[in-house]
Amino acid sequence: MPATDPDELPEGSQLAALDIGSNSFHLIVARYEHGELRPSQVLGEKVQLGAGLKNGRLEPAAIQRGLDCLSRFSQVLQSVEPRRLRVVGTNALRQAKNRREFTEPARDILGAPVEVIYGREEARLVYLGVAHTLADDTAARLVVDIGGGSTEFIVGERFEPRRLESLQMGCVSYTARHFSDGRLDRRDYEKAYERACVEVSHIRKSFRSRHWQECVGSSGTLQAIEAMVTGEGWSDSGITRKSLARLRKQVLSHKHVNELSFSGLSEARRPVITAGIAITEALFEVLEIEHMRTSRGALREGVLYELLGRLRHEDVRERSINAMQQRYSADTETAALVARRARMLFDATRETWRLGAEDGDLLERAALTHEIGMAISHKHFHRHGAYLLRNSDMPGFSQGEQEALALLVAGHRGKLKRELVEELAGDEGERLARMTGILRLAALFKYVELLEELPDFHLGAERAALALEFPAGWLEQHPLTWQELYQEQRAFERLGLALSFR
Repeated sequence: MPATDPDELPEGSQLAALDIGSNSFHLIVARYEHGELRPSQVLGEKVQLGAGLKNGRLEPAAIQRGLDCLSRFSQVLQSVEPRRLRVVGTNALRQAKNRREFTEPARDILGAPVEVIYGREEARLVYLGVAHTLADDTAARLVVDIGGGSTEFIVGERFEPRRLESLQMGCVSYTARHFSDGRLDRRDYEKAYERACVEVSHIRKSFRSRHWQECVGSSGTLQAIEAMVTGEGWSDSGITRKSLARLRKQVLSHKHVNELSFSGLSEARRPVITAGIAITEALFEVLEIEHMRTSRGALREGVLYELLGRLRHEDVRERSINAMQQRYSADTETAALVARRARMLFDATRETWRLGAEDGDLLERAALTHEIGMAISHKHFHRHGAYLLRNSDMPGFSQGEQEALALLVAGHRGKLKRELVEELAGDEGERLARMTGILRLAALFKYVELLEELPDFHLGAERAALALEFPAGWLEQHPLTWQELYQEQRAFERLGLALSFR
């Protein structure tokens, strides 16, 4: 299986995780000591990136707010190696058509890429973060995280999530829709509440109270609500239905959000708290929640523990690849054969083509899943496989990683259509095109290797060219392979590469 090449994690190493949320940015830095992570610094800043999302595009002012925040955070990250920093983006970046206007300068500031993750992957990581902060008991729990643009729901036991969902509702987006001018009106509140009830009703069957024994909230919104109701003496601990009702009544007794003054309610959170209360009341009603306690664990902690697992070679992405192979009855022996050949070709070209360890892992994962589309049809199976990779839930993978996998599998055989070539060239530059060329050769050679041992051959790589040299007379004895390599030359040209062989 892929072996990302981090050195073993030395004692005292620093790891960091950065959550680029729709409402807030959260950074955690931790030191690895005695096999555990010990947080050394935790930072959070209200950026409201999602508030700058108009017609599916991030406004320049919102982008600048976010980049300014990252510049401040970068000071703390100077002692953290880039490979030990993981940065994830959530709903605002999922929705933004122009997200590269933010992610590219963000990468320059941080020295690490921004991985935009799907909603269910966000939910999985939230659960991982919460699970590491709770007692390790066997009770099933519902974990809820109300973000700026989405709300995540997870039912799980111990460290294993069983059900994951993400809904398009959050305190920033609901504030923009129902409370944009800051006025507190009962009718606006009821509209927000009813809208949230409708959204949550779609998942009621799988997340109602009969599926869990305790409910845990992980977001800053829910922590603020808990602090407000306990501060007012309406609950001894946690959030209850009655305390929520009293909080709503007290909030709506004011005319404007600026008048709100509660223990635990910060000035930065005040503008979006009314929407958060409406969403929380809807959750309690539809999912039959009577009591919710909160946890300090959240997405950033989940990302941090996931990063630690990767550095220890405990990568959940390997389980996802295995699951895809099993789900679609892939020929695992053939897939492993192609993966080994792809890794050999990669190792021979990586230095010249400036490909990194993560590129090798991505290439190998594409090889391991290159035939899953046969579960749909042998005709155009590469396209079917790309569709499955692009649209399946694959724990551990970001949107960008799944898209890259899909593009590699789509391009590993057949004619390369113009649209695919343009996608391969996209924001990844030459990288994916070169990896596609490697995968095409590995897949081509499998038809020889399934029948006989492929002889040792020389592979020479230049900046935009590959040269294959086989033992004398071998190609003459294998005219079909000669013909396929000849046809590959045109495909390589479309990838911006030259292929020669003899």
